[in-house]
Amino acid sequence: MKPIRNSAKAVIVRDGMVLLTKNKDRDGYFYLFPGGGQEAGESLNAAVVRECLEEIGQQVEVGELLHVREYIGKHHEFAQWDADIHQVEFYFRCELVSTNISGFNGSNPDPDQVGAEWIDIARLHKIRVYPQTLSGMMEAGTNGPCYIGDVN
Repeated sequence: MKPIRNSAKAVIVRDGMVLLTKNKDRDGYFYLFPGGGQEAGESLNAAVVRECLEEIGQQVEVGELLHVREYIGKHHEFAQWDADIHQVEFYFRCELVSTNISGFNGSNPDPDQVGAEWIDIARLHKIRVYPQTLSGMMEAGTNGPCYIGDVN
């Protein structure tokens, strides 16, 4: 099994919309919260700032910790290729530094990423978003901080 990996994620909400990365796989489009793996010697705050620049091309101001989620691949629908993955994700409330945004072009997007989109929070249940539990909590208006467990 690979070592446990920390990941820092941004929850960026504006006017009832959440900013997510848009990705494509063999089943179509799916959405993720911007962010990714923490590097050695890097704080979680610095990781989410760097990852947002890489994935959405925007500087963010990092706020409070909202949620902590584990992902143990062998317990989920992607176990066929994720069985050796164990990741702990830290979701932070973030704000975009710039209010004049012309687009979301990151410097180093993930391989499956095709863009970024503002999604109406009330419509999250109609699209494929990971983690699904967190999108459901957002629709219900549940705020952190809380540990949401090993969920997908």
